[in-house]
This record gives sequence, C-alpha cells and structure tokens, in this order.
Amino acid sequence: MRAAVLTRRSWIEILEQKIPPTDGDEVRVRIKAGGICGSDIHYFRHYKMGDFPVREPFILGHEAAGVVETVGENVKDLQNGDLVVVNPSHPCKNCSYCFSGRELLCADMRFLGSSRKFPHIQGMFSQSFTTKRSQCFKLPSNLSPHHAAFAEPLAVAMHAVQNVGALIGADVLISGAGPIGCLILMVARLGGASTVTITDIKKEPLRVAENIGATRALDISQSVDKIALRGDPRGSFDVAFEASGNDDAVMQAIKNLKPGGTFVQVGTFKNTNISIPPDVVMTKELTLKSSFRFDKEFSWAAEYLAAERIDVAPLLSHVFPMDEANKAFQLAQDRTEAMKIHLAF
Repeated sequence: MRAAVLTRRSWIEILEQKIPPTDGDEVRVRIKAGGICGSDIHYFRHYKMGDFPVREPFILGHEAAGVVETVGENVKDLQNGDLVVVNPSHPCKNCSYCFSGRELLCADMRFLGSSRKFPHIQGMFSQSFTTKRSQCFKLPSNLSPHHAAFAEPLAVAMHAVQNVGALIGADVLISGAGPIGCLILMVARLGGASTVTITDIKKEPLRVAENIGATRALDISQSVDKIALRGDPRGSFDVAFEASGNDDAVMQAIKNLKPGGTFVQVGTFKNTNISIPPDVVMTKELTLKSSFRFDKEFSWAAEYLAAERIDVAPLLSHVFPMDEANKAFQLAQDRTEAMKIHLAF
C-alpha cells in the first residue's frame, strides 16, 4: 500500500508500506477520506508537536473514514464494503483514569498520528489501515466518506458543549471560526442556544459561519467593540467557547461573559503563558473550564452523521488526491482560502 509520510519539515513523500496482518479482533479499512487537522499542520510546519519531535518517518492523520476490506475471524458484525469511521483514541483501559470513566485522560493513551511515544503511533493517511474492531463505527453506505471523516472533529465540538451542559436559551460566544469553532456553532444551535455569536479576523471563515447559522459573524480584525450582545458593561453572554488559541480572545471572552457565565478553552495556544484577570473572574463568579479531545462523544458524532442531523458539507472546502498531499498541507495553512481540507486515497 502507499502512504503519505512526513519525512522532514514541510515535506511529505508518498511511500510504499507493508500491509500488516489482520488479527482475530481487527479490521483492515481501505481509507477513502482523511481530514487535515490543525495538529497535522503543526507537525508539517514544525516537525514536532509541543515537546515531542518527530524522530522517524511519520504518517499523519487521525480523521479518517473508509470501507472494510478485511475482517479478523472474530469479527462477525462487519463485512467487506461496509463504510466505517475510525476512532483514533486508544485508551489503555487499565489506569486510574480509565477505571474512573475518564478514558480521554488515560495515562497511557495511544492516539493515532502522534509523536508523543516512540516508536511513533502512526496515523491513517494511507491507502489501508488496520485497527481493532472496537475502534470502527459503521455508517450508512450512502453517506459520503468525506462527511463520515468529520466524526472526530465533531466529537471534539460535542465534548466542548457537553462540558457546559444544557445550552437551551443561552447566548453563546465562540472565538474562532475555524472547523472546530463552526462545529461548536452547529452543536450549540442543535442544543437550543438562543443566539450564537462567532468572531474571527478572516472574512472567509466568517462567511461560512454565517451560512451555517451564526446569529452574528463578526470580523474583529479592526475592533472588538461590537462583540457585546446588548450594551451591558458587565457582559452579555452565558457561555464563551475559545477555539482560536489567541491570547486576546481569552480576555475578550472573559470581558463579555455575564456574571455567572462559563468560559471553555478549546483552542491550542502557541504561547503557553497568558494572563487571565483573576479579579474579574472572581467578582463575576465565572466558571473556567477546558475541553480536550473527546470520550463517548465519538459514538454520538458517528450517530449524528449517520442520521444526517448535522450537515458538515459546508465545512469541506477542498479535496486533494493523496499524491498532492504537500499542496494540500500548504493550502490548509491559508485561512483566507481553506476551511477543512481532505485527502482522498
């Protein structure tokens, strides 16, 4: 099989790889679609993620769907040709976090397309991928594999909203109109939010956000004065999701939350040291939360996509063949042109 392999900084080669045998509880998936995530772009640009450098030829990709091409002898509920989406999260199920029901915090997590461990945990940007049956979620055959591959980022958005709880009647602020911000917008709308205001500094993602149901899609590249929903000097939003990874966005979200509001950090920061005004948090009695990846929400995301309760089509801006992976990754860094870019295998 062929795979898109990151071999050095900002360079992917299409290389032949051996197809591993399929054990009794495993499934080999013929990958049809794979989404390029922000973390994939970070690996491509910097050849590392945080403190974990790439130390060997590395296959990226943790958002992927395809059709079953081989099943192990113990797999009875899937057959060749079935459309599946693959959950990239492999908790150990043997640590205190797993035992307590918080598998997303697993002490020995194996997440596809990650350089955290060595040898690295290879991703799914390849023609075939072998995984446990438990990682595969069957979807209707009439669903596009490219839409199915949105299950992972949709699960991230669902987890962020789930961390807050009910949004019925809430006024919601989202900082960042990228794929995750727009998916949070969709989930918040589905969850009964009264209004959803989304902000960004680029016009194109805001246009997409407006088309998928944002109450207000605000360009704050010149001024943040218009964020406030109603003129209340103490803030006018019940919940704020920070999905841009921008220092100033955190400050604006906290400023614009009404007393008793909830702030949820979803985006990843380049600068790990930011200032949060503790007196404002205290006097407004704000609740600060964070959201990392997903847990049970992956199965929810698969179910919602299967039932077509969420339409992700407006978020898919480009599809490139695997052979043009470098071109795809370059374009994915241009937010004036790209929302979500997929590779086709």
